[in-house]
Amino acid sequence: MTVSTHVLDATLGAPAAGVAVSLVADTAGGWLAIESGSTGAEGRHRFEAATDPGVYRLVFGTGGYFAARGVAAFYPEVTITFTVTAGHYHVPLLLSPFAYSTYRGS
Repeated sequence: MTVSTHVLDATLGAPAAGVAVSLVADTAGGWLAIESGSTGAEGRHRFEAATDPGVYRLVFGTGGYFAARGVAAFYPEVTITFTVTAGHYHVPLLLSPFAYSTYRGS
């Protein structure tokens, strides 16, 4: 099973390039970082790590993204927790300085 994301900046109406994102797994010993990266020019990132069934988080460095653009933002990071059962999981993030939304993509 694999995980990918796509970050869109609603204020620009464009992909959000350069957003730091980490994939984190819930383990018996607590949360364990699996892999980190950042979104490319199209606002996308696909994690290389295979994921077993379980609970995961995507942690986005939204504060750093907006600070680099000189934009004040309310959320220093966005964390999305979700359950993996089978197949590929695509988790988009629609982002603005004071709000965000997400859904299970395809």
